[in-house]
This record gives sequence, structure tokens and C-alpha cells, in this order.
Amino acid sequence: MDETGDARDFLTSRRGRLSPREVGLPEHGRRRVPGLRRSEVATLAGVSIEYYAKIERNGLAGVSPGVLEGIARALKLDDAERAHLLDLARSADGAGDVLRRRPRAARGWTPPPSLQWVLDAITGGPAIVRNNRMDLLATNMLGRAMHAALYERTRSGPPNFARYTFLDDDSHSFYPDWDTAADTCVAILRTEAGRDPHDRRLQDLVGELATCSDEFRARWSSHNVRLHGAGGKTFWHSAVGDLDLAYESVDMVSEPGLTLTIYAAEPASRTAEALRLLGSWAAVQQPTTDHAVRE
Repeated sequence: MDETGDARDFLTSRRGRLSPREVGLPEHGRRRVPGLRRSEVATLAGVSIEYYAKIERNGLAGVSPGVLEGIARALKLDDAERAHLLDLARSADGAGDVLRRRPRAARGWTPPPSLQWVLDAITGGPAIVRNNRMDLLATNMLGRAMHAALYERTRSGPPNFARYTFLDDDSHSFYPDWDTAADTCVAILRTEAGRDPHDRRLQDLVGELATCSDEFRARWSSHNVRLHGAGGKTFWHSAVGDLDLAYESVDMVSEPGLTLTIYAAEPASRTAEALRLLGSWAAVQQPTTDHAVRE
């Protein structure tokens, strides 16, 4: 990744979405381009125009925490965007060496028995484990069944949510709200790239998707990021129809770089009944012990 360019593009994209009125500044005449001027961001952040222009031009190396906080306030960054700004700054200051040493699931990783036991103990809803590249690495039975299309359409290696979303037309059926799913997928990858810009396999995935998908390339250039913690999603499964599910995602302390997501249906809802039917379908369609995929 181009760390200086990423920082510049992130900052310019954030100020480009704000109007002076939104930050309490007067508007004087028409602007050639939308958004705040550098001078306005500098005023709001409490730094000189020359210094802020240097930051956008040359990157975040050496920028103090206080100035970063000032910029975050000036640009009205949300929690995910603020964290991304700090990740970019740490990388620019050389913390990338530390990030490269952060433990990650190795190539060929399979879930330890204790993790698979935990996943299999979750019987009321799908549960999945993914890595920072959106590879699907482990599931319980319902998770495997819900994502059957991904497994069926993956020729080698683990299924990958990003490739499926942008390179397989079947994803438009699986995700009824495909645009939101696509936005979320790219925002997660952009967030992960900020955390570890030296992850070669993540860089290769981004390069592949940017080369093969106009939809991905346009979203990647927007520099949107997000924290994938909790919310709701709708899926469509060929065997049981729509699934309206709530989810919670947590970073796995025991396996840095991996995320566990558990889905659940509202009790006594149509989706709860659909999950029951999906479990029956899964018991017939696939072995109950084959939940893990080699990376």
C-alpha cells in the first residue's frame, strides 16, 4: 500500500464531504470543488495552514497525538475513521514493523479442537470465523449451511467473502441488499489495510479485486472504513428463503487477526423457523464434522 498516498486521499476525502455550514463556518460564494478548504480544516484543528498542507502532501509521519485529535475533531471523524487515522499515523512513524510482527493465523491454519467445540456448541444460529482478508476459515453447522453457496463455488482454498461479493454474480442473490453488503466488505478491507499496510496477501487480494471489478475499485477509492461490531443483515438462501439476522462480531484474543461472528434470529420469527429448517437441510446435505477449511 502507498502509505503517504493513502493518508492524503483519506484526509482529502473526509474534508470533501463536509460543508462549512456543517462545521460552523460561514460560506462565502461558490466553490470550485465541494467540501472544506485546507485552510478551514487547519483553523478548526488549531494548526497553521502551512502545516496542515504539509500533512496532506507528505503524510502523517511525526504528527503529534494532539494534532491528530484536532484533525479528527475538525473532520468530524467517527470512531472507525478516527481509529483508521491513528493506524495510518502509527504506520507512518515506523510502527509498521511492529504490526508486521503481530501474530496472525498462518497459511494452512485450521481451528484448534477447542475452538471447533465452541463453534459446534452454538446451535441456535450460524457462527463463523474469518480473517482480515475476509477468508471464511471455520463455522458451526448452521454457518456452513448458510454459506453453502460460497463453499460450492470455491475451487481451492477457503471461501473468500470479498471475491464472492465482487467476482461472482451469485452474490447478488445471496445479499438482497447487495450495495450495502459491498460497501461493508470494502470498508472492512480498507480498515484492515490501515491496521497492517504491509500484509502482502491482503495487498494481493486488493490488487486482484481492483483489477477485476469496477464496483470494487470505485468503493476502494472512497476510503470509507468501519468497525464491524454489531447490527443486522438479510441473506437469501436457496433452501429456506430470506434470513433476517442480528449479529455480533468480536476480535479473537486467542487468535489475533481473526474475528468471530455469531448470528441470531428474533425468537418466534419467520427467520427463526427458517433457521430450524436450515438445520434439518444441513443435516441431510453435508457431513456434520466438516466445518473447517484450510487457508
